[in-house]
Amino acid sequence: TITTLTTEQLHTVLRNKADTAWHLHQLTTHHHVGRFVLYSSLAATVGNAGQANYAAANAFLDALAHHRHQHHQPATSLAWGLWAARSAMTGQLEEVDLARMARTGILPIEDERGLRIFDAAVDTQLRHVVAAEFDTAVLARGDRSPAMLRGLVREPVRRRARAVPSSGPALAQRLSGMAPAEQTTHLLTIVMANIAAVLGHSDAASIDPARPFRDLGFDSLTAVELRNRLGVTTGLQLAATMAFDHPTPIALSEYLRELLVPPPPSPRERLRGQLDELETTLAMMERDDMAEIAARLRTIAARFLARPPATVEEPPVSIADASLSEVFDFIDNRLGRSVSEG
Repeated sequence: TITTLTTEQLHTVLRNKADTAWHLHQLTTHHHVGRFVLYSSLAATVGNAGQANYAAANAFLDALAHHRHQHHQPATSLAWGLWAARSAMTGQLEEVDLARMARTGILPIEDERGLRIFDAAVDTQLRHVVAAEFDTAVLARGDRSPAMLRGLVREPVRRRARAVPSSGPALAQRLSGMAPAEQTTHLLTIVMANIAAVLGHSDAASIDPARPFRDLGFDSLTAVELRNRLGVTTGLQLAATMAFDHPTPIALSEYLRELLVPPPPSPRERLRGQLDELETTLAMMERDDMAEIAARLRTIAARFLARPPATVEEPPVSIADASLSEVFDFIDNRLGRSVSEG
């Protein structure tokens, strides 16, 4: 992600993509070439989570194709999607990564299909061609696919009519009628369902709610995706580090409960809030009008300050263990009579 990208990570990718393409452009500028084909990526066109440096490097290739066309030189930049065959670059992808891409509507390209796409793309002589496979059903839903791709498939009117915004207020209202333990259980069910969706599981039955997110296979990208999903469900503005600040599903559920159903303020907190409100109101009043209010506040303060402090009961003392002086003190202080009266 951009916030964790180092200079070396940026230069490593730019060197292989941008520098190489620029050298090739310079070497062929004064020579006749029939085709000048650049292998760009869909990441530069629609973006891809966790590939900020790769997107930037491929955007340079797309721009170079435009630059060559402006100087009447051939160039086609192919914005490739993911290929099904594993390569040195895609060999590290896990099932959770592939599942995340599939949820955006991007499908892997088989080799034979990719070669046909290549032939068709270069024959168009267009400067920039997206060469990828898409799941039109996912694009039609439009909830997870890149914004640029959502217009490729018209969304049915009935689907839009059923769409609802955030369920946050309704969720908080439901939770308010439950006991604390029921609230946590209900939120844990929601959290686990979203974890299963992010990790590509069919259900949450096999996921241990007490296991840390890192051990479940979460990284910065899946953590952000979980944050986004729970943000829609709860209506809360959640931090991107949410899954690591609250490292287990159970801990995260407890945290969400505190946000959605905060405990009622204590009497002291309520009074402080009322005093803050009073202070704000007084600042807007005329000085003559404040005199009456100030006098009443002094009367209230004097009445409560005049109360004797609460006494602390002393622990009971056995008569058998008390000294003669302590017995006389007890008679004088507790029974209201002196020894001489006896």
